[in-house]
Amino acid sequence: MISIARDVFASVGAACEILRPVDYDIAAGLGLDMSQTAEWTNDDWPEIQEKIDQCDILLLCTSVWLGEKSSVCNRVLERMYGYTHKVNARGQYHDYGKVGATVISGNEDGIKHCAMNILFSLSHIGYTIPPQADAGWVGEAGPGPSYLDPGSGGPENEFTNRNTTFLAWNCLHLARMLKDTGGYPAHGNVPSRWDAGCHQDLQNPEHRA
Repeated sequence: MISIARDVFASVGAACEILRPVDYDIAAGLGLDMSQTAEWTNDDWPEIQEKIDQCDILLLCTSVWLGEKSSVCNRVLERMYGYTHKVNARGQYHDYGKVGATVISGNEDGIKHCAMNILFSLSHIGYTIPPQADAGWVGEAGPGPSYLDPGSGGPENEFTNRNTTFLAWNCLHLARMLKDTGGYPAHGNVPSRWDAGCHQDLQNPEHRA
């Protein structure tokens, strides 16, 4: 499924890098670099975050375990959350203007449940979510072949292939729109201005009729 999305991106010249967080040493916590704490001596997350910061589209992928996204996926979201106090060049939270989506696989139910959590989490930290931003394949409920196992039917599943293709194109369309318009206007959403007392058009509840 990742390859399907990658090929769509490549068809219009969009560069794509596939990164497996499970291959890295990602410390638990919300710090920018947890290796600077007393609890951890090594933390590869800053290297991953640098790659995330350079991308316009983030496709966060996971397997389903016990009806939930994987612990690795959860840790990725937690570490991304630790960077939400940083801002972009316009003073907005630094993930404004980025597009997020998710692809999920497994051999049990849970695609929509995982997608709801992942897409909300990305939206909460500043990502924009396009239509049809999730795709997945879980095969028959219960133990069985994984997506790429012989005879699974996963790679040939038209519903999964359609949704993954729609997802990739919608990510591209939205990212292009955000690029062409310069992202979100920096009005009413700049933390430093709020902290300085500029509460744009906020009505005091005590003064409402």
